[in-house]
Amino acid sequence: MKESKKKPVYSAEAKAKVAEFQKQTEFVFTNESLLFEAFTHSSYVNEHRRKSFIDNERLEFLGDAVLELAVSQYLFHRYPKMTEGELTKLRASIVCEPSLVHLANELDLGSYILLGKGEENTGGRNRPALLADVFEALVGALYLDQGLDKVTELLETVMFPKVEVGAFSKVSDYKSQLQELVQQDNSGQLKYEIIEEKGPAHNRIFISQVSLDAEPLGEGSGRSKKEAEQQAAQLAIQKLKADE
Repeated sequence: MKESKKKPVYSAEAKAKVAEFQKQTEFVFTNESLLFEAFTHSSYVNEHRRKSFIDNERLEFLGDAVLELAVSQYLFHRYPKMTEGELTKLRASIVCEPSLVHLANELDLGSYILLGKGEENTGGRNRPALLADVFEALVGALYLDQGLDKVTELLETVMFPKVEVGAFSKVSDYKSQLQELVQQDNSGQLKYEIIEEKGPAHNRIFISQVSLDAEPLGEGSGRSKKEAEQQAAQLAIQKLKADE
């Protein structure tokens, strides 16, 4: 006889997070285990190996495709005179990391993520890539639980009104934003450098520093060099704007 898979038992804190999210957003899940899974980061699973938890990576994969479909459908009907190339460009500016991070922050998803202690201590709760991933995982979970119409309802609340006012027409990554900011004043030359690598090969953390004419502007960390550079650029932008 085949042994049934052990059902994950989440802590009272995790249950409280899921309950609070549903209360705040009024998106009530029929199958709450999908919402738990959407909020479970791989670092949490790795630190609770005997608990049968499932991380959100598969839901993220599904959510990415569902999000692209929902946004494509919306743009197709909303802008009948746009060419295929224009629609593709607009969709890319909407379904990109910076915009998904913004939406994740609007929903305060960082507060609900279940993280391992190591990830928590290295600022994982505020990592752009992690926040974008959890938004996609939430979309995937909502799709499985209640279908595409419910996903569209979520996007009509947090995303589509921003498209209407052109909020995504100028979306770019932090490195591009920093480059534009520097060019405005002809301030000098930007340089990115990986100044440190920490952790084992399977769990490497990169530390990047961005400098303007050899003067350090910001440091960022991430699981990849690209992510670390993006975070460094984000902090550099904040510094330059604060100095204005």
